[in-house]
Amino acid sequence: MSRLVLIDRDGTINVERHYLSSPEELLLLPGATSGIRRLNQLGLSVVIVTNQSAIGRGMFGPDRLKTIHDRLCDMLAEGGAKLAGIYVCPHRPDEGCGCRKPLPGMARQAAADFGANLAAAFVIGDKPCDIELGRSIGAATILVRTGYGGRADGLVAKPDFVADDLDAAAQLIEIALGARPS
Repeated sequence: MSRLVLIDRDGTINVERHYLSSPEELLLLPGATSGIRRLNQLGLSVVIVTNQSAIGRGMFGPDRLKTIHDRLCDMLAEGGAKLAGIYVCPHRPDEGCGCRKPLPGMARQAAADFGANLAAAFVIGDKPCDIELGRSIGAATILVRTGYGGRADGLVAKPDFVADDLDAAAQLIEIALGARPS
């Protein structure tokens, strides 16, 4: 059985942009590549779960998002990091879908695809919806202080852990697992 790490994209892996719409706008946050690489070395399945309402709003289409994600994967690979998957909610907040974070649709799909137990997963993100997603599926949650996370001290849904960046979050997971990278 695979063990999942569900990671938010914007503000957690890459610099937050208001509706990131071009691969040229991608800029990885410090610690993102090393953090994902560390999680890979621990044998964990690392996936992105991201709300992308710009698609539902007609700002750009799925092909553009695929180009952005292809570039993101290339940038991470240059540093020896690999994603096992990317799960996207393309809906607007008012559409009432079951996949928009904090709802568990993307997490459940990832768990089904990887044969994973969500209660054994980790959720990492910079927003309350990421922490609420983790809480809703019974996963351990880590708030990173990148992106919006630096302003999230008053979260209603308290994270299990707080880390400065994705690399520090990966170190917390390593400690929690009592593991050493392979």
